[in-house]
Amino acid sequence: MTTVDALAKALRERNVRDVLSDSTSRALYSSDASLYRVQPILVVRPHDPDEVGAVVEFCRDEGIALTPRGAGTSVAGNAIGPGVVIDFSRHMNRVLRVDADARTAVVQPGLVQVDLQRAVAPVGLRFGPDPSTFTRCTIGGMMGNNACGSRTLGYGRTSDNVLGLRGISGNGEELSLRAGNAGQSSTVTVLREVVGASLATIRTELGRFGRQVSGYALEHLLPERGYDVARMLVGSEGTLAVITEATVRLVNDPTYAVLVVLGFDDIASAGDASPRVLLAKPTACEGIDSRIVDVVRERRGPQAVPDLPAGRAWLFVEIAGESLDDVRTRARQVVGDSGAIDARVVTDAAQKAALWRIRADGAGLAGRSPAGLPAHAGWEDAAVPPDRLGDYLRDFDVLMDDFNVSGLPYGHFGDGCMHVRIDLPLDRPGGTVVFREFLVAAAKLVAQYGGSLSGEHGDGRARSELLPLMYSPDALRAFAAVKHCFDPHGVLNPGVVVDPRPLDADLRVPAAPVIRRSLGFAYREDGGDFTQAVHRCTGVGKCRADNRVSGGVMCPSFLATREEKDSTRGRARVLQEMINGTNVRGGWRSPEVHEALDLCLSCKGCTSDCPTGVDMPAFKAEVLHQSYRHRLRPASHYSLGWLPRWARLASVAPRLVNGATRAPVLGAMALWVAGVDSRRNIPPFAGQTFRAWFHSRRSDQPSSSRPVLLFVDSFTNYFTPEVGRATVTVLEAAGYQVRLTDKQRCCALTWISTGQLSAAKRTLRRTIDDLDIITDHGRVPVVGMEPSCTAVLRSDAIDLVGERAAPVAANVRTLAELLTESQWKPPRLSGTHVVAQPHCHHHAVMTWNADAALLAASDAQVQRLGGCCGLAGNFGVEKGHYEVSVAVAEQQLMPAVRDVGEDTVVLADGYSCRTQLWDLAARRGLHLSELLASALAEIAPP
Repeated sequence: MTTVDALAKALRERNVRDVLSDSTSRALYSSDASLYRVQPILVVRPHDPDEVGAVVEFCRDEGIALTPRGAGTSVAGNAIGPGVVIDFSRHMNRVLRVDADARTAVVQPGLVQVDLQRAVAPVGLRFGPDPSTFTRCTIGGMMGNNACGSRTLGYGRTSDNVLGLRGISGNGEELSLRAGNAGQSSTVTVLREVVGASLATIRTELGRFGRQVSGYALEHLLPERGYDVARMLVGSEGTLAVITEATVRLVNDPTYAVLVVLGFDDIASAGDASPRVLLAKPTACEGIDSRIVDVVRERRGPQAVPDLPAGRAWLFVEIAGESLDDVRTRARQVVGDSGAIDARVVTDAAQKAALWRIRADGAGLAGRSPAGLPAHAGWEDAAVPPDRLGDYLRDFDVLMDDFNVSGLPYGHFGDGCMHVRIDLPLDRPGGTVVFREFLVAAAKLVAQYGGSLSGEHGDGRARSELLPLMYSPDALRAFAAVKHCFDPHGVLNPGVVVDPRPLDADLRVPAAPVIRRSLGFAYREDGGDFTQAVHRCTGVGKCRADNRVSGGVMCPSFLATREEKDSTRGRARVLQEMINGTNVRGGWRSPEVHEALDLCLSCKGCTSDCPTGVDMPAFKAEVLHQSYRHRLRPASHYSLGWLPRWARLASVAPRLVNGATRAPVLGAMALWVAGVDSRRNIPPFAGQTFRAWFHSRRSDQPSSSRPVLLFVDSFTNYFTPEVGRATVTVLEAAGYQVRLTDKQRCCALTWISTGQLSAAKRTLRRTIDDLDIITDHGRVPVVGMEPSCTAVLRSDAIDLVGERAAPVAANVRTLAELLTESQWKPPRLSGTHVVAQPHCHHHAVMTWNADAALLAASDAQVQRLGGCCGLAGNFGVEKGHYEVSVAVAEQQLMPAVRDVGEDTVVLADGYSCRTQLWDLAARRGLHLSELLASALAEIAPP
């Protein structure tokens, strides 16, 4: 038995039930949302406070480090450690009690912030602090680094909203703390002596302004502040105690709120204006500049940025209150006093949400610098007193120029807190030296302005070493003495705040060797480097968010299993460890890698929903390609991966094939041989292919009609020719003359998803060349019917066959895109209720905006679903995936279908979506073309 296994066994013998010691789990938890990488010995997911106590005692007895962790969204390396990582998000994630009269809630540390909001919303309350990661960060994590968010001006920091704590100190003592009552524990007694010896230092150096988060918040222990030990523990980053329960304050949302958007010449001028804005007592004052807006436009499209006032930088100021007249008066005051060159006052809820989304999207997209390089955390959330912010921003820009680096600054300007990720050259020789020199210079600059190294994310591994540049030796000795009171053995989160690790130790990116050779995909945006592509994942954890709240698709398998390994981030972490090669061995064929990728649906949701654009389907295809090159593959790769070939053969005698597959014995045998789950059905082949129908018909379309090339995918041609027939009907009604390629061509989707990339490239080259010639090099538009195939032509084709595919990619349209671009007026669908399930690839690559606009123009009543159908091409059909496939369908699709009557149209352009609907609900889904064609038939003259 290895040391790791022996330690895990010993913990289980102490009645700790969920202990993970496998190499996959240890790789998953080796990093958080920071630049740092430290592999733990064990991961523990406790069920209750008794198990937490047993883990603390075990670690103290064994001399093993213990690091508490919420959702792992910490950007300073606060939630990783070399011993035991204790993950509260799996089991200790409940709201225990809500007292609406007292406006309090008692919660467990693993509770996600948005789940608390949903629990207390029915009584008209909310938890005030709202960090940008609210859809996945936990209350325990927020307490760990004293999270704030955009509305700190209105609701305060996390520490301002914690009324009591239960937990266990590093010395094993149980703590029960309430505001104004620290209890009589031995730890608290010794702590009083430490505070008494440091009163002058605490009064002069700590609590100087609201966003001074660095170090320990000892100002709460001053006699004049009520000696509030609970509030002091908030922001201590798990170095003093492990919290098992918290009592938090709840608040009412104000009745009225308006958003004032102020335009300025530059971001420093916006910083100058912040103190004047504060005179109107806003609930939020957020700053962004044109660099972020430009990135949002580039990544999300022009429609993602509503009209902004003139300027190159903006303040988003929220004014809220109980009186509409008062709110309007203060909004006018902000506009008049701010010195802005232009302003806009927004009252419409949808417009306000769209404007706030710029700020939210920009924050995520800041993971790539304006130069298109990876932008890193490290100097991520420094803060200065708000009246000095403008000058600080000017000097910080000079500092970045001196180091020849760039970033996208934004932040909580009303609090003096600026966020930025910087393209420090960590992946290049000497990059670590530049990293250290820059952070030291930045720390000296912020200290010069009387600021704080951290304004809300904590010091962690990134900044703890820099604390002597901000605090006196007396203050640092006070921190050390407090640490000794609570954790005399140094067990809790060592290397953070006190006795810090070097800021350039344990960095993740420099330790990763470059992989550029023999790759299936080009990874164009990453310079052809698979390593850089995988390290796009910064760990912010949006893939852990419930997409019913966050919107989008990512990440359906995590929502089904709630296992970190089934999140996009978890998979990226395992791939990063594979590249490193020290803990996950075996390269492309390592079992840990294949285990982590097994439940990836290749839905492509991460390519659009992940802030940094991680493309996990490409990574999965690459791993399969590298693992099985010149080797025997799984059966499903030959059956489902070669589906277009088998379909072409079956089309010769479809009745014979259908009869054989429906026979009980032969059908079951065929599924088994093909590697398909026995609970799935083999879809019937069409009696006549779409191409055969098309060539047998007579078109009345005049030769002067605009030509369009219809790309006939294998699913439409061999399985659902009715979709093709409807598409032709709609296109001709819109004045187009439909053409086809001379031969049946394929986008190679099934080869790509099974990692047969060499074959995929050969197939795609033939297809691209045909489409380019027939469309006269882009003069004739190409319309795709199957979203996944259309998405391949629009995106994957360039990465697989190079720039020769770019003209075709630019020329490919969905049906809705072509019709809206041509300003076609759709038939009226008034009174038609539609439940729409956009295909994942449609959402990720093309967006569903054109479809939404077309349906709105038809006057249909549309309920648009998010998430994935769960079938996702070959995924839900393969053995071992059925239960997860169904669980994914149950996230949004199946409940929505059960809630509507038979007269409701279920719109599903994707063949896999329609197949899943039929398999699980015996409900027929319609393609957009079928819906439109049926409406056209109703209005056609007799």
